[in-house]
Amino acid sequence: MRRTGPVRALLAAAAAAAVSAGLVVTGGGTAQAAAPAPRTTLPAHVVAPYYETYSGGSPAALAAASHNAYLTLAFLQTPEAGSCTATWNGDPTTPVSKSVYGKDISALQARGGDAIPSFGGYAADSTGTDIADSCTDVKSIAAVYESLFATYGVSRIDLDVEVDALSDTAGIDRRNKAIALVDSWARRTHRSVQFSYTLPTTTTGLGATGLAVLQNAVKNHARVDVVNIMAFDYYDGAAHEMATDAETAAAGLHDQLTALYPAEPSSRLWSRIGVTLMPGIDDFGAAETFTTADAATVEHWAAAKRINTLSFWALQRDNGTCPGTAGAGACSGVAQTDWYFSHTFERFAPADHGWTQGRSSSAGLPATPRTPQHATRM
Repeated sequence: MRRTGPVRALLAAAAAAAVSAGLVVTGGGTAQAAAPAPRTTLPAHVVAPYYETYSGGSPAALAAASHNAYLTLAFLQTPEAGSCTATWNGDPTTPVSKSVYGKDISALQARGGDAIPSFGGYAADSTGTDIADSCTDVKSIAAVYESLFATYGVSRIDLDVEVDALSDTAGIDRRNKAIALVDSWARRTHRSVQFSYTLPTTTTGLGATGLAVLQNAVKNHARVDVVNIMAFDYYDGAAHEMATDAETAAAGLHDQLTALYPAEPSSRLWSRIGVTLMPGIDDFGAAETFTTADAATVEHWAAAKRINTLSFWALQRDNGTCPGTAGAGACSGVAQTDWYFSHTFERFAPADHGWTQGRSSSAGLPATPRTPQHATRM
C-alpha cells in the first residue's frame, strides 16, 4: 500500500471539527491440529480501515469525522535494516510511546473502539526494515510486539507481509516464533492479545508464498487470529470486477484454511478471515476499480459470511475529489461523497460499532494454551 503526501485540507478541517475468536495456527505441526478456545476483546465483526500515520494529522479526529470506531495504524518499522527497534514509519523521533499516538488511541478506546498497530507494509517489506526481517533476535522481536500491547493497551497487532518479505524465509520464521513467545507472555500476564496477518492475494486465494507464511506459523506453534487478504492491486493484466474477485479470493483462502485445519468447521474459518479493499481506482489503474456499488455488494456478502474484519486502504482516500486518478493517496479516484466507503462498511457490524456500544475490558481475561506477488503499496 502506497505512501502518500498530506491529507487534503478539506478532510483535515472536517476532522478538526469533529476481532473475534482467534484462528489458531498452532499445534504439533500437523494439519489435524484443532484450535483452542477463542480469545478476544474485539467484536466478532470489525471495520478497521488503515490510517496512514506518515500523512500526519490525528487518527482519532479523522475517525470521529468518518464515524470509524476502529483504525489500523500503518506502519511500524525499524529506522534501518539490522535494527531491533521499531518506530512509527521508521522515524526515530516517533517511538512506541504514550506520547506518540497515545492520546489518539485512548480516544478511540474511550469511544468504544480501538487501534490495531500494523508492522511492515510495502516500504518496510521492500527495504528489510520490517522488525522480523531487520532483527535477528527472536526475543527482541517479541519484546517489541509486547511493548505495543503494554504501552497502548491494544488488543490486536497486524503484521503486513508482502513483496520481499514474502521470500525472506528467515524473517518469516522469526516472526512466527516471536508470535508464539508473545502468546506465552500473554498467558503469564493474563492479557488477551491477537495477531492478524495481512497478505497479498490472487483472485482465487493466497499465492504460494503467502500460504507458506501460515504453514510456517503452524510449524512454530504461532497463534494467528485473523488472515486478512489485500483484494486489490492484482497486477495480472486482466479486467476485474472487484467485488466478485474479493469474494472469490476470500473463498479460496477459506479452502486453503480448510486444508490446513480440517477439524475446524467452515463457519469458524470464515470468522477468522479479513478482507482489505482499496476504494476507487487502485495502483494498477482503471481495470481495477472498486466502485461505490462494489462496496455495498462486499459489505452485504461479508455480513452473510460473517467474516471477521472489513478494511480498506486507506481512510485518507475516502473522498471523491480526484475522479479518474489512479492510486492517489488522498482521494479515491471515483465520484463519491466524503466517507462513502466508511459509512457503507459501517453497516457490517452496527451492533458492535463503537458509537453505540462500549468497549470490553481486556483486563484479567485469561489467554488460552502476488504469477509474482503483486506490488501492493500498503
